[in-house]
Amino acid sequence: MSKQEQSAESIKETSVTDSVNTSHDKIEELHTLTNRLANELERSRIAQYTELLNRPWKLIGLNLLSGAARGVGIAIGFTFFAATIIYVLQVLGALNLPIVGDYIADIVRIVQRQLDMNTY
Repeated sequence: MSKQEQSAESIKETSVTDSVNTSHDKIEELHTLTNRLANELERSRIAQYTELLNRPWKLIGLNLLSGAARGVGIAIGFTFFAATIIYVLQVLGALNLPIVGDYIADIVRIVQRQLDMNTY
């Protein structure tokens, strides 16, 4: 065998080995990517979501319950917020500040009158 034939044969062997390594690396990369995708799908709970979509009455019940809870939370939060504002306005009105005090006192009187009225 001549030197040229030997070098051509070694190049073929090297290219075959490289292509085997390259395909093995690609398979490993694909395996890693597939595992990462499976983990992401598990974390997103896509199975539970599709199960919920297949049961419309359960979905409606959960939405009604969450809407009612949200409404009660908003009502309670607004009540505390309004009570705090009214309290602060009463304290500022008691300080008898020149212009601001009269304005705040008017607002407090209006709110107090509305709260004292019996609407039934």
